[in-house]
Amino acid sequence: MRDRRSRSTIEVMVERVQPGPGQESVWDYPRPPVVVPSDEPVVVQLGGEVVARSRAALRVLETSHPPTYYLPRTDFSPGALEPAPGSSWCEFKGRAAYLTVVGGGRRAEAAAWTYPHPSPGYEELVDHVALYPGRMDLVLVDGERVVPQEGGFYGGWITSRVVGPFKGAPGTTGW
Repeated sequence: MRDRRSRSTIEVMVERVQPGPGQESVWDYPRPPVVVPSDEPVVVQLGGEVVARSRAALRVLETSHPPTYYLPRTDFSPGALEPAPGSSWCEFKGRAAYLTVVGGGRRAEAAAWTYPHPSPGYEELVDHVALYPGRMDLVLVDGERVVPQEGGFYGGWITSRVVGPFKGAPGTTGW
């Protein structure tokens, strides 16, 4: 099956991977994105130390993107999050503030973000933190190692639960 997605004036043909049993296709996710609660166990390690452990994550699901997991700030170890310079803008969620993740003597500068005052419809994200899994030593969802989304900007978490293709790789800017 081929999906035709129009983004601005660019039209792209994408070969959608058919999901198997228990899988989701990111091409079935909506745009604008939705926030979905998850009770899957999530563990994040940096510097050989667990810096976050949660069973109360929020998954943000958006067309062509692997899910981004937002963990309650209270599920991070004390001192694991520090304010970092910079911010970015999401057309849906609003202005994100960056955070540095600290653990086991390591610092991952601006490796996490939060929405202190998200746009209407995304209020659930207040006091939740997302992070780039590729900048951590290890990120597990339900015991499975997370593969980071390609590219340096997006923070999607790829597990065997989701199929693509995924935005982020070279040539996917127009998706």
